[in-house]
Amino acid sequence: MRKKEEVDFAKIFKGKKIPIVVLDERWHQLFPDYDKPAQVKVLESKLNELMKQQGKLTNDLKDLKKLKNQLMGEIITHMDVNDTKEGKLKEKKLDQNQRLIREIGDKIKDAENQLIDLPYQIKDANEELIIESTAICYKRLSDNTEKIAEINQWIQSIREQLKVKILEKQDMEMKNTDIYNYMHDMLGPDLLQELDEDIKKGK
Repeated sequence: MRKKEEVDFAKIFKGKKIPIVVLDERWHQLFPDYDKPAQVKVLESKLNELMKQQGKLTNDLKDLKKLKNQLMGEIITHMDVNDTKEGKLKEKKLDQNQRLIREIGDKIKDAENQLIDLPYQIKDANEELIIESTAICYKRLSDNTEKIAEINQWIQSIREQLKVKILEKQDMEMKNTDIYNYMHDMLGPDLLQELDEDIKKGK
């Protein structure tokens, strides 16, 4: 496996369509809050903030358009202005609504302009996060592969030692059996039992 510094992750991901990382549950499993590198936290926060901003602007835009339509409707109902007291109130309301519609129009234009740019900002922030995440995952893979190789060597070594110890144990058990059989034949079962009991007492 190549070293992390040899891999140009930015070049690999450039121009690629990448899903929003923070919306993928598997990404959160790889980077849980208790084990999240500082730089990943910074980039995740940046992306989340941009997405919240996009959501808020989208909702604000809907509300502003709804309000604009309401005011436009009111203008239509207050069109019949005249010199009466009621007519002058209608004229005042009409002017107020027209002023509000102009202000809302400016806000709508501003929100729409921001919403044009935000997807590109989100794409860039998401790309930054996937590049950092992939670099970290790549490093973890490399470290884990090395550790796995070390553990495999250790397991192989233990297996060899285990084989030797098993043979050693079997050899000692056979020798014990031979010794016991010889003493049984030479001393007889009664004397051997007496010896066994004396040895146990002496322990």
